[in-house]
Amino acid sequence: MTKPEKHIFICGSFRASGEPQGVCAKKNSISFVQYMQEELADRGMDSVLVSMTGCLNVCDRGPAMVIYPDGIWYGGFESEEDLDTIMDALEENSIAEQFVIN
Repeated sequence: MTKPEKHIFICGSFRASGEPQGVCAKKNSISFVQYMQEELADRGMDSVLVSMTGCLNVCDRGPAMVIYPDGIWYGGFESEEDLDTIMDALEENSIAEQFVIN
């Protein structure tokens, strides 16, 4: 595997104790990981890696993700269409402003 240019971390709501907390997992963040992996592959964006992570501590804005190395935080996405908007922006090297967490 080559080193990815971008790495997307999607909150899985898991805390150190192993218990799911917050809203991300309750709002389908786990299924969003698989969707994004498949969609990025379909788009030929092999340089982008998607991973589930523990709690990102922005529960009031979840589900949430962060894209590195850009440091862009997104939240409040609720559907595959929302994820498409985020991936469109990623593909265009821009930002999906409507989902940015400041």
